Amino acid sequence: MTSSVRYELVDGIGVITVDNPPVNALSHAVRQGIHDALAAAQQDTSIAVLIVCEGRTFIAGADITEFGKPPKEPHLPDLCNSIEASSKLVVAAVHGTALGGGLEVALACHYRCAVQGARVGFPEVKLGLLPGAGGTQRLPRLIGAGAALDLMTSGNPVDAAQAANLGLIDHIVNGDLGDAALAWCGELAAKDVQRRRTSELAVESVPDGMLDAYRATLARRARGQIAPQKIVDCVEASLTLPFTEGLRIERENFIECLQSPQSAALRHMFFAEREAARVQGLSKDMPLRDVNRVGVIGAGTMGSGIAMNFANAGMQVALLEVSDEALGKGLGIIDRNYQGGVKRGKMSEEQALEYRGRITGTTDYESLSDADLVIEAVFENLELKQEVFGKLDAVCRQGAILATNTSYQNVDRIAAATKRPQDVIGLHFFSPAHIMKLLEVVRAEKTADDVLATCMALAKKIRKTPVVSGVCYGFIGNRMLGHYAREAQLCVIEGATPEQVDAVMEEWGMAMGPLAVFDLAGLDVGFKARQGLPEAERGDPRAFRVADALVEMNRLGQKTGAGFYRYDPDTRKRSSDPVVLTLIEREAAELGVTRGDIDADEIVDRLLFALVNEGMNILDEGIAQRPGDIDVVYVYGYGFPAWRGGPMHYADSVGLAHVLERVREFEQRFGSENWTPAPLLEKLVSNGNTLAEWANSGSE
Repeated sequence: MTSSVRYELVDGIGVITVDNPPVNALSHAVRQGIHDALAAAQQDTSIAVLIVCEGRTFIAGADITEFGKPPKEPHLPDLCNSIEASSKLVVAAVHGTALGGGLEVALACHYRCAVQGARVGFPEVKLGLLPGAGGTQRLPRLIGAGAALDLMTSGNPVDAAQAANLGLIDHIVNGDLGDAALAWCGELAAKDVQRRRTSELAVESVPDGMLDAYRATLARRARGQIAPQKIVDCVEASLTLPFTEGLRIERENFIECLQSPQSAALRHMFFAEREAARVQGLSKDMPLRDVNRVGVIGAGTMGSGIAMNFANAGMQVALLEVSDEALGKGLGIIDRNYQGGVKRGKMSEEQALEYRGRITGTTDYESLSDADLVIEAVFENLELKQEVFGKLDAVCRQGAILATNTSYQNVDRIAAATKRPQDVIGLHFFSPAHIMKLLEVVRAEKTADDVLATCMALAKKIRKTPVVSGVCYGFIGNRMLGHYAREAQLCVIEGATPEQVDAVMEEWGMAMGPLAVFDLAGLDVGFKARQGLPEAERGDPRAFRVADALVEMNRLGQKTGAGFYRYDPDTRKRSSDPVVLTLIEREAAELGVTRGDIDADEIVDRLLFALVNEGMNILDEGIAQRPGDIDVVYVYGYGFPAWRGGPMHYADSVGLAHVLERVREFEQRFGSENWTPAPLLEKLVSNGNTLAEWANSGSE
C-alpha cells in the first residue's frame, strides 16, 4: 500500500480505501496503492473486494499535474486491466463524482453502486483528450455506442439515476455508502455472481451510417477539434475489433491527442481559469463583505441580465429605471428570458417563478438605501455615470459596494464622483449577462482590498469566471478588441469582403467572424463609443469609415435587419448584400485605396497579431496580472477558441519571434501608427523567452 491507499479486511470483504485529498486524483501513489492492495486481496481470505474513497468524492480523475512528465508504472490502463482480471469479485462504491480515469477504474470493476446524487462522466474531451484507460472500449460494451458517444463527446457528467438507466451503475445506495456498499458487496459474493468483465461483453451493432452522421454533427458542433473525432474512431474500433485491438487503437489516439497543440492549449486554459481567480498581493484570509441585497440601475438588456444573475444565486434584487415605462420594458425582458429558459429545459417552471420573485422594480433611488451592492448599467456616458454615482453616494448605506458596469469609461473618474472611492469597483459583464461566463473585475486606484476580494468571491457565487483588470480605456478585452476590429475593417477597405474576413476567422476557429459580431452587438455601440473620445484618440479614421457610413444609413446590424449583412426577419440568418460592397468600394475610392486580393493567412495574422501586440502592452503596463488572464478574457468573453488557448498562448505556440517578424512586416507595409511592436514582445524575443517563461519567472 501507499500513504494514499489503505487495505483492510472488514466482515470478510477486502476494502481498498483511496484517501488522496482533495479529490482523490489518480496520482502515481494512488495507482500503486490500488495495485498493491488488489494483489494482496488475491492472496488473502477475502471473499470480494470493495473500492471506496474517503472525503467528498470518489476518484475525480487523473492527476493533471503529471501530464507532460515521464509516466510511472503502474500505468492506468494496466491497472484497470488488473482490476477486471481479478479472480475475486471487485465492486466500486461511488459518491461525489467518478470522472475520467476514476470512471475507468469503476468500469473495470465487475459491479458498481452509487449514492443518490453521485455523478459520473468522461470530461477528457474538454482537455483535448479522450478516455485512455479502456473507457472508449468498455463504455460502448456496457451502454451502447450511441450513448457512449454522447457521454464522451459532450464531456458532461450524468447523475446516478441517469447512469443507472444507462446501465453504468448497477445499484443505487440509500443511507451511508460505506455500510450499504459493504452489505451489497457481501450479498453479491454470497450469491457467487459471475465476475462480469465488461471487456467480454458483446457490443450491440449500430445502424448503417450512424457513425458518419455523428462525425458530421461533431464537425459542426466542435469545429476544428480533433479529440471528438478521435473518440468516434475509438468507438468504431470497439464495434469492429477485438477488445485488445481496440485498446491499442485507443492508446494510439490518446497519445496523439495528448501530444497535440490543442490539448496543450486546453490544459493551459484549465489552469489559467483557476489562476485568474487569484489576485496578486491579496491575502487569502481577507474578510469579505456580506452581499445579500443587490441594486441594479438600468433595466435595459444588460441591466436585466445582470439582475437575473443575482436572483438566480438567491439574492434579493431591486431593479431601478427612470420611468415606469422603461421599468416595465426591463421586467418584460426578464420575464421573456425566464420563459425561454423553461422552454429550453434550463430550469423548471417552479425555479423560474422562484428566481423571478426575487426581482422587484423601482423608480426611486431611496429603494437602494439598504442594498449591499449596487451595479450601475446605464448608457455608456461618463457624465451620466458620474451623476448616478453622486446619487448613490447620497442614498446608499456606508459599507455598500458601488459598482459600474462600464465597458470603456475611467472607473477612477467615476469613483471620484463619490466621497467613498474605496467602495467603488468596476464589474464589467458581457452580453447576454445572464449567459456569458466572463466578468472583468476592474480595480480602481482607491478600491479597497476587501471590496475586490468580495467581488471575486461573488463572481463565483453567480457562476462567472472573474478576471482582474486595471483601469484603462476598454480594460483588457475591449482595449484589445479595438485593434482586432481595426484590422478586420481595414482588410475590408483594402480588398476583402465582409464574408471573406468572417469565413476565414470562423474557419480558423472563432465562434463568429468579426463583422458578424459587430452586427450582433449593434454598429451604433462602437459608433457612440468612438464619438465619445477626443478625435486624436479615435484611431485610424480609415478603419471605421464603412461601419460609420452604415450607421448613418440606419443599418445598425441585426436589430435593424441590416448592417454589414442583411438579416432574415424571422430566422436572423445573414446573407450578403450588394449594397454593402458598393459602399465599401465607394469609401475605398474616396480614401485613395486601391483594393486588391488579401489571402487568408494575412487576414488571420493581421487580426490575431494585432490582439497579441496590444496584449503585450497591457501586460507591460500591469493592466492584466498575467498572460493567462488575457486568454481567459478572450475565450470566455469574445469567442476565441479554447483549443487555441487564447491569444497569448497562441502567440507562444506559433513562436514570439514569428509574431515579431510579422508585426515588423506590417509596420513596414502599413505604417507605425497601427503597427509599432510592443516593447515587451521585442524584449522577450531578444532574451529568447516565451510568455509562459516570463510569467513563471515573476514577470521581470
